[in-house]
Amino acid sequence: MANDETTKKQKWFPLESNPALINGYINKLGYDTSLYEFCDVFSTEDWALEMIPQPVAAVLMLYPLTEKQTSAVGDDVVATEEMKDRVWFMKQRIGNACGTIGLVHALLNAPEALKVFEPDSWLAKFAEDTPIPLSPVSKAERLEQDSKIAKMHDAATSSETNATSRGNIDDKILTHFIALVCVDGKLYELDGRKEGPICHGPTSQMTLLKDACGVIKKFMARDPTEMRFTITALAPKQM
Repeated sequence: MANDETTKKQKWFPLESNPALINGYINKLGYDTSLYEFCDVFSTEDWALEMIPQPVAAVLMLYPLTEKQTSAVGDDVVATEEMKDRVWFMKQRIGNACGTIGLVHALLNAPEALKVFEPDSWLAKFAEDTPIPLSPVSKAERLEQDSKIAKMHDAATSSETNATSRGNIDDKILTHFIALVCVDGKLYELDGRKEGPICHGPTSQMTLLKDACGVIKKFMARDPTEMRFTITALAPKQM
């Protein structure tokens, strides 16, 4: 939901951090939610993590873009060139598009067995059109030129599933979505505002949620009085 800093070409309404809304949205994009879907993670404490079915495929965080958060960018360790070729990453060049970009980062970096996309769906076609070796900027350009995703994102932000009104297009949005994923045994933070995937060390699918929450705790520690943090996990669907 961040204001884009690189272009004024397009600006979308912000997506809400709401599992019911998100699951309906990704299903329309073409993701099969019959086995995995997003659910709320109510805390980074063990009791909350134990409530989430395992293994988790990806974690999505919404956090406030305060000065303390943005000034910490200099501490980031961008992935090596070798690993960049294994992680699907896209730059953000559309204002307030971080919700959709975060979801695409999560889904396209999920374990291969969980990349269950409906044939001919938007997600299947976009994945085919934007292979990992394509540059992050080129991926962003494909998104900018895609009127279908703009309409689908807009429909999601105006859905009755939203808990709040989407407001006005020119409202200043000060929160931002990022994805945390496991690729080849490493934990990556994927933020379209940054230059590339940020490596946070080793992880596994079974420990991804706990390890991702370790990273999230560092974000929270920068702003200990802030309440604008939400966490959702792409986890096995509870029947």
